[in-house]
Amino acid sequence: MKKLSMHHRDEIYKDMKTTSLDILVIGGGITGAGILLDTVSRGLKGALIDMQDFGAGTSSRSTKLVHGGLRYLKQLEIKMVSEVGKERAIVYENAPHVTRPEWMLLPIYKGGTFGKFSTNLGLWFYDYLAGVKKEERRKMLTIEETLTKEPLLKKEWLKGSGYYVEYKTDDARLTLEVIKKAVALGGNALNYAKVIELLYEEGRVVGIVVEDQLNGEMHRIYANKIINATGPWVDQIREFDKSKGGKTLHLTKGVHLVFSQKRFPLNQAIYFDTPDGRMVFAIPRSGKTYVGTTDTSYDASIKDPRMTKDDLNYLIKAVNYMFPSIELTENDVESSWVGLRPLIHEDGKSPSQISRKDEIFNSDSGLISMAGGKLTGYRKMAENVVDLISKDLGHNIDKSRTKYMTLSGGEVGGSKGFEIFLEDKINQGISYGLSHQQSKELVYRYGSNVDNVLSEYRKFQTLKEGIDPFIFAMLRYGIDNEMICTPSDFFIRRSSALFFNIDFVNKHKDSVISFMSDEFQWTIEEKEKHNEELLRDIYYTKQPVE
Repeated sequence: MKKLSMHHRDEIYKDMKTTSLDILVIGGGITGAGILLDTVSRGLKGALIDMQDFGAGTSSRSTKLVHGGLRYLKQLEIKMVSEVGKERAIVYENAPHVTRPEWMLLPIYKGGTFGKFSTNLGLWFYDYLAGVKKEERRKMLTIEETLTKEPLLKKEWLKGSGYYVEYKTDDARLTLEVIKKAVALGGNALNYAKVIELLYEEGRVVGIVVEDQLNGEMHRIYANKIINATGPWVDQIREFDKSKGGKTLHLTKGVHLVFSQKRFPLNQAIYFDTPDGRMVFAIPRSGKTYVGTTDTSYDASIKDPRMTKDDLNYLIKAVNYMFPSIELTENDVESSWVGLRPLIHEDGKSPSQISRKDEIFNSDSGLISMAGGKLTGYRKMAENVVDLISKDLGHNIDKSRTKYMTLSGGEVGGSKGFEIFLEDKINQGISYGLSHQQSKELVYRYGSNVDNVLSEYRKFQTLKEGIDPFIFAMLRYGIDNEMICTPSDFFIRRSSALFFNIDFVNKHKDSVISFMSDEFQWTIEEKEKHNEELLRDIYYTKQPVE
C-alpha cells in the first residue's frame, strides 16, 4: 500500500512521471482531494499536486462546518440546499472522527432576519430537503428554553429560537483523510509542487511542468485529462491556458476570530443576526469560542489573505451586539484565520448574494476547471466532473463509489460505532500514560489510525530527548503518513493548534523545529527560513493589516 510520506517524495514523482495517468488534478484542497478519490476508486489512474501544503488555501480556512446552508433557502437555492444537506450525513458516516453533529441555536428577535413562523417553516423545509433523521430534526424553543441553552444572549426583543443540527468538522484534516484514502487506493499526491507551465500537443493540454518548492527541481508530468481545482487560483491556471474568457472568479474574504472560553464562555453554538442584517456563527470548540464570518470582496494577495481593522471591528461589534454582557475588545482575540471563497462572478450582486453553486469550465484545449461550490458538496462535485469526462477517457468507467466509502481514519463502525471506539481508545491512551484530554484529542484527530500514533508514543516516550513524546508521536506519524514538510504544516493543517491552542504552539515550536531540522537535515539557512515562516504565521493570526 502506498504511503503519503515526506521521505517518499522522489518515488512519488517517479511514479507520476512513469504512470500513464488518466486524470491529473492541480489543487490539493477539498475539491481536488475529492476528484482524486473519485478517480482512483473507479479504477482509473490518478494523481494530484499542490503548490502549497494540502488544504493550505480555502480548505483549512472555512467556518469548519459541514452544513447545508440554511441562509440559501432565503435565496431560493433549493437544489443546492437539498444536495449539500444530504451530503452532510454522507460525510459524517464516512468520517465520524472528524465530523460530528452540532446543535445550532437560531435566536428569533423582533425585527430580525427570521420571524417565528418563517423560522419554523424554513427549518422544517430544511429538514425535508436534507432528509434529516428523526432525532436531529428541528425544534422550536420558547424564550425561557432559549436562555437556558445560552444565558449570554441579548434578552431584549427575544421571541424564542429555532434549534437544529449542523455538522462541525476539521476542514484541513477532512481534506487530508480524503487524500490519504485516495493514496491507499493507488493514487499519488504531492504538496509543495507548483505548476509553472502547461504542456500541449496539437493544441490539447497533455501535461504540466512542476517546480518542487522544497528543492527547486523541475518535473514533467503527463495525463489524458488535467483538472484545474485550485480554488482562488483557478483563473491563474486558466490564464496559463489562455482560456480565461467568459465567466471569471469573484473572490470574497471570510474572517474568523478565536477567543478563550474564559473571556467568551459560550455554552451553545449560535447562528445569529448582525446589526447590518447578515448572519454569523459563534461556536464553542476545544476550550475556545470562534466567531465568523465576514463576506467582503477581495483583490489582494491570494496566498496570504489578512484580516483588516475593519474586519476585526465588524466581528467584535457583532458579538457585543448579540452578547452584550461580555464586552469583548480586540485585545481579547487569541487567534484568527482568513479564507477566500472562489465564487462565480455575477453582475450587480453583493458578495453575500452571489450563489455558492459550483461550475465546470471546459476550455478548447481540454483543460477542465472547477470553481464555486461548498466544502459540504465536495464528494458530489467530484462525482459530477469525473462523470463528465469519462466519455473522453475512451473506456468503460464504473459509476462513482464514494457515497458509502469510508475515508482514512473512518474505520470505526460508522457514527454509531464511534462512541464505543472513542471510549476504548481513550482508555488505551490513558493506560499508556496520556491524559484523558490528550487521548481524546488523538482519537478525534486520527480516528482508526490512532493505533499507529499510540504505537509511536509508546516506542519513543522514553527514548527521545528534547521533545515531548505526545508531540513526537504526532510528528512521526505525520511525516511518514501525512507528508508534513514544515513546522507550519504541523501546527496549522495537521493539528489546528495555531487557531485553537496558541499557547501549545509557543511552548513547543522550538522543539518541533529542532526535531524536523534533524529529521530532514536542514541547513542553518533552511532551519531559519522555516522558523521565520512559522513566526510570520503566528503574527498574522494576531495582527490585522492596516
